[in-house]
Amino acid sequence: MEENTVMHIDASEFQHVGVSERDRESITRPSLTFFQDAVRRLVKNRVAMFCLVILFIMVLFSVFAPMLSPFDYREQHYSHINAPMFTVCNEPGVKGTGHMHIFGTDTLGRDIFTRCWMGGRVSLTIAVVSALVDLVLGAIYGGISGYFGGTTDIIMMRILEIINGIPYLIIVILLMMVLKPGMMTIIVAYSLVGWIPMARLVRGQIVALKEQEFVTAALALGASPSRIIAKHLIPNTLSVMIVRVTLAIPSAIFSEAYLSYVGLGVQLPMCSWGSLAQLGIENFRIYPSQLMIPAVCISLTMLAFNLFGDGLRDAFDPKLRR
Repeated sequence: MEENTVMHIDASEFQHVGVSERDRESITRPSLTFFQDAVRRLVKNRVAMFCLVILFIMVLFSVFAPMLSPFDYREQHYSHINAPMFTVCNEPGVKGTGHMHIFGTDTLGRDIFTRCWMGGRVSLTIAVVSALVDLVLGAIYGGISGYFGGTTDIIMMRILEIINGIPYLIIVILLMMVLKPGMMTIIVAYSLVGWIPMARLVRGQIVALKEQEFVTAALALGASPSRIIAKHLIPNTLSVMIVRVTLAIPSAIFSEAYLSYVGLGVQLPMCSWGSLAQLGIENFRIYPSQLMIPAVCISLTMLAFNLFGDGLRDAFDPKLRR
């Protein structure tokens, strides 16, 4: 039976490396703030980033396509009525002769491509402005109600429920009788009731945050209620409000499209996606593209905003932070 042999290694063959503070710190994870970590997780969400690219393209076309198009969205070409897609305009003496109607023309010979992106400009403007107004009004109202609580909170919440009980369509019809129909009227009508969900959301967040230690410390230092709400409470609910805004924009787009479809939206010669859909439904059986184009734009934009909002909600969720 063979005996186990042990190899002896001389101590001179070893070298003492020691401890390097720089190398030890270099292998640790870099410190990330809450927003930096949220952005990192949002970038990793492929669906959200793909939707963000789609929204960027939609906004880019809505802003620049009407400016760069050889056709005016109000100009009528009677020799090219209901022209199919990719038809070249060969009418002499008119603006845009020799250029292609990419999406064809409508019943009055107007270029649908230019009108589609002009309508996108109107619809997105109404939606974004309405959502920002809802953000401001909801943050102020919900912040005051949640911070003071008690009788103030009860009264403000009952007022909010009364406003929420008024049908949105009635408000629009009443405003149409007083104000001139157009973008501003739709923004005002939507803003009168659209801020209620934001106010409820902010109020719930403020109620949960106002008992935290940093609020108590601010009170001990003599901070006023307005400063506590504006500097301490509202910023801590900012992530929730951002998510709510991204989900409120598609709701505003749908509301504008619905009002324009029933004739209560923007008036001619201005157009929006809803008014284009209302004009396209008249010739849907013969020229389906006149309805499909604005319908696809509305659906794609709403879907992109909703999926991007879901991605933001997941990114800002503290439970998912690693």
